[in-house]
Amino acid sequence: METRGIIINQYGHADQLVEGKVLLPDLKEHQVLIKTKATSINPIDWKLREGFLAQMFEWEFPIILGWDVAGIIEAVGSEVTDWKIGDAVFARPETTRFGTYAEDVIVDDHLLAKKPENVGFDEAAAVPLAGLTAYQALFTHGHLKAGETVLIHAGAGGVGTYAIQLAKNAGAKVITTASASNINLLKELGADEVIDYRTTDFSEELQNVDLVFDTMGGEIQEKSFKVLNQTGRLISIVSQPDLSLAQDILLAKSIWLNPNGQQLQEIADLMTAGKVRSVIGAKFPLTAAGIREAHLMSESHHAKGKIVIVK
Repeated sequence: METRGIIINQYGHADQLVEGKVLLPDLKEHQVLIKTKATSINPIDWKLREGFLAQMFEWEFPIILGWDVAGIIEAVGSEVTDWKIGDAVFARPETTRFGTYAEDVIVDDHLLAKKPENVGFDEAAAVPLAGLTAYQALFTHGHLKAGETVLIHAGAGGVGTYAIQLAKNAGAKVITTASASNINLLKELGADEVIDYRTTDFSEELQNVDLVFDTMGGEIQEKSFKVLNQTGRLISIVSQPDLSLAQDILLAKSIWLNPNGQQLQEIADLMTAGKVRSVIGAKFPLTAAGIREAHLMSESHHAKGKIVIVK
């Protein structure tokens, strides 16, 4: 079937984002077709738009960007048993050139989670990529346990806001870095201590940290090694750590998100219970102009929480 969406026909600036029609592949046995209600912006979107990941993903044009979707199932593959037409769902689909800035999105059935009834489509669409990134950094790779101390850099960002809540819910002591204007918000989300990065050097203040969740890279990542104990772990989502700095700790590595419907359902259940919520800093319409503006905001690195696109 053909869908209308926001596409790029070549790599480049945000002005490459235009409206267009794309022929979707046929629905496979274990896939569903979702009528999009909302999607959201992640840094991978504009990095891919600019061509930074062109060698990793050798795709033909046109490309529909976007890898978060919340909506209503409008068709199911022949082998789908757990989902039906009309179900309200959200997902982080596989990374293909048929992304989520579109009216219709194909998703493998095992990647779906049920949208919590107490959460809007906009709040649900904010979660998948950022929430799963936080979940996997903290638990799958970081092995965070109750009673441990975690330092989450850039707590007011899209990933950071989920990481704070997930870590707190798991029984960890949560320390985060942010600007002074976001301190109250992050304490509401569960942070035990918020360090104003503009006035305080975290590496001079902290010690005996069990896990550092690095969302910044560079000098911040290098300084983070100083605060970790001997069984400490550093998990980065931006750059490969310098292993020469990691000799006195247990683990340091860079990770790449693995879409996972079961983990997303765990987050959904926490949202249903009121233990995790989305922080939405801005909303834009699912139009070329709206997506362009959203990309520019994301590239500024000054957005609070998630930037959501609503249909």
